[in-house]
Amino acid sequence: MNFNLKSYMQRVEYVEVKERGKMKAQGKAIKYGDNVDTDVIIPARYLNTSDPNELAKHCMEDIDTEFVSKVQKGDIMVAGKNFGCGSSREHAPIAIKESGISCVIAETFARIFYRNAINIGLPIIECPEAAKDISDGDIVSIDFDTGKIVNVTKNKEYTGVPFPEFMQEIIASDGLIGYIKKQIGNKEA
Repeated sequence: MNFNLKSYMQRVEYVEVKERGKMKAQGKAIKYGDNVDTDVIIPARYLNTSDPNELAKHCMEDIDTEFVSKVQKGDIMVAGKNFGCGSSREHAPIAIKESGISCVIAETFARIFYRNAINIGLPIIECPEAAKDISDGDIVSIDFDTGKIVNVTKNKEYTGVPFPEFMQEIIASDGLIGYIKKQIGNKEA
């Protein structure tokens, strides 16, 4: 199957964008440990397609065979250190986003994964305290303007690094391509 950018750009955004610069997310935590690499996020045997829906069907299957059946639209992935290490494939954040995950919280991210996630419009936030304390199944809410993360289940708050407004605009545009299209459209108007 070939990747269809237009179809991908029209997908429903799971992060609620109330108005420009006002991003929030809330969902159930699905938790993983340290060094979750791109090969377990989306195994190499599925890289013969760029179809986001097909990639989502195999997301996390080598580390969590139940992920695809338990993930719900809006859930939040939580992980330890060095999330997204390994190869530089954009397939990994695409698979996560398309599976329904609204945000990934981790102690740290591999830098290339961080850039790829923003480029395809997947919100991510670094917060070591939240990543360590949130348990699988906890209900978590995130305010991207302030970096405030609330573990609703445990009634605890954490402070992550808030997104700058331009990064929020990239994510709200469903990624860098959508953002650039908007910028070009604004200049032509």
